Amino acid sequence: MYETSDFSKIPDDQIIALDLGLLHFYIDSNGKKVDNPKFLKTKLKKLAKLQRQLKNKKIGSSNNKKLQKKISKLHLHIANMRKDFLHKESRKLVNENQVIVLEDLNVKGMIKNKKLSRSIADVSWSMFKTFVSYKADWANKKVIPVDRFFASSKQCNGCHEKNTMLSLSDREWICPNCGTKHDRDVNAAKNIKEEGIRILNELYASSEVA
Repeated sequence: MYETSDFSKIPDDQIIALDLGLLHFYIDSNGKKVDNPKFLKTKLKKLAKLQRQLKNKKIGSSNNKKLQKKISKLHLHIANMRKDFLHKESRKLVNENQVIVLEDLNVKGMIKNKKLSRSIADVSWSMFKTFVSYKADWANKKVIPVDRFFASSKQCNGCHEKNTMLSLSDREWICPNCGTKHDRDVNAAKNIKEEGIRILNELYASSEVA
């Protein structure tokens, strides 16, 4: 257990950073990739079938009410599966680490993208960050947010040169400056960790001055 003033002394292997995504739920700075369970997507066919059946039932009829209950029950089941997953993942992260570094994503802005809005809502990054944060508080551990504009993906974790030509479709890339080959998401997570450590040290320095 660490006092707040001791967070800068935490060993490197007790600090974890996450690159949140849609293909994978997150990729951590150790290279671990956690699959996105896509709870809503797996139930979409069943949900669509029930909703089609509902359209053919007279409003207020017993069959209409039964189908509405089935749809509500399915939505609740999806929400409960998602919450269970988020609780387990957040608990594991807090139990195994002293500091968790997370991107401060603009979820409200991202969800306006019509092509991705359903997937972003399904992955529930905001709820996950809330779960990690309060569990960390209870355990006297630290969550460090990294600015959403920090160029975690385009910066080479080897030489820190930015690859301005990197596109969203490039899942692997070779740094044109030092030749290091990168997995895009693992590289991003490592950069997020470095930035988190920099912020942590800055916070510690300012508290020392105060």
